[in-house]
Amino acid sequence: SKAGHACANMLSFHVEKSLAQQGSRTSSPSSSTTCLHRHAQPLSRRANSRRRLHTLRAQKQERSEAVLDLDAPSTSTPHHMAKAQEVYRTADAGIPQATSSTSNSLAELAASNPAGLATAAAALGLTTFGLVKLFNKGSRSYSNNVGQEYDAWTEEGILEYYWGEHIHLGVYSEAERAAGYTKKDFKQAKYDFIDEMLRFSGAPPNPQSILDVGCGFGGTSRHLAKKFPGAQVKGITLSPKQVERGTELAKEQGVPNASFQVMDALAMSIPDNSYDVVWACESGEHMPDKKKYVEEMVRVLKPGGTLVIACWCQREETPDKPFTDREREELQFLYDEWAHPYFISIQEFERLMKGTGKMEGIVGEDWTPQTLPSWLHSIWVGVVDPWIVISKGPRIWYKTIREIVTLVRMHKAFESGLMEYGLIRGAKLPDGSMTWSQQEAQKEPVAASQ
Repeated sequence: SKAGHACANMLSFHVEKSLAQQGSRTSSPSSSTTCLHRHAQPLSRRANSRRRLHTLRAQKQERSEAVLDLDAPSTSTPHHMAKAQEVYRTADAGIPQATSSTSNSLAELAASNPAGLATAAAALGLTTFGLVKLFNKGSRSYSNNVGQEYDAWTEEGILEYYWGEHIHLGVYSEAERAAGYTKKDFKQAKYDFIDEMLRFSGAPPNPQSILDVGCGFGGTSRHLAKKFPGAQVKGITLSPKQVERGTELAKEQGVPNASFQVMDALAMSIPDNSYDVVWACESGEHMPDKKKYVEEMVRVLKPGGTLVIACWCQREETPDKPFTDREREELQFLYDEWAHPYFISIQEFERLMKGTGKMEGIVGEDWTPQTLPSWLHSIWVGVVDPWIVISKGPRIWYKTIREIVTLVRMHKAFESGLMEYGLIRGAKLPDGSMTWSQQEAQKEPVAASQ
């Protein structure tokens, strides 16, 4: 019905425009004259026009039944006409009655030139159908392309312009949500999230070394480096452009204790037991092997150190509550649009962390309520300030429309419970020894993460 409504609106615009071009440019009619009268005056005398219009209206029912029987197209009606009639009927049902002038215009055009209207409706209907199909299929499925995608986003500059230095969701208190998310500064919400994630982590008050896994262009790394000036903070990413931009911003802001490097989080060239804190904010979504992702972060964590993960998670699937076909289709779109191989649940992250045998104090929480406003807020900041997108040209316009569609679908997925925003923390055992046998680990359902 939405596609039909959109089709009808487009038809209305072009019909009114066409009639206006034929209309009289003489003095305006009285205020009681309809929109159709104002735009459909022929260049001949107005009286003739009115008589013709009266005749067309008198013939409306007869012509509609003979040519545009919308409820039951004749078996002799050509296929493209039947399709056009179906689109027109669907659209007409969704248009408010208040738009009587538009309905009159469409009906009269149908009466005078039904084949032309049907062909136009069919073309617009097919175009709308094609766009729906196009936007319903992911355009950037995962194929070891995460670095390239983030290179592109970084060079375009749009993500940084709207989201600031932090490519992750923000946090909104209960009071802020009640007041309305637009009242909060969108970029400040992200700084608040870092502080809340740090509080949740239970990290020691004065860490000496911090590893930011999947650092983007380093907003979190620099924020933590400023908060802990005595610590060395390293950010790693697959994107050379992000490393370049992160290093540039660190120099501009005078943050010498933050550095950045291109590195694969699944095969880090970092010695064991190196960092007091390992921080992973919204990077796990892109990992093709979640188990290896957790194991590598645990490996480079010092005994007694803190690992904290923030990640978009899909809900836990159980035999009692399996994913429906519709849910699987929606998840597949969310995987394929932003280069995600797959998601896992919060509970699965807990099991993976526990499965290393080297972690204790493992806690997972669902932070969906306090992060949910970010999705629509990110659209809102573009609505009130669209000029950078407008200046970029058609390719970016198309890409931005796709981003908006995905942001809305992400919002719906989190709001419905299909997706959850997970925070998971744990501390490495002081001696880093195995306290959980491999036999016990094999009993845990971690296979889905490999």
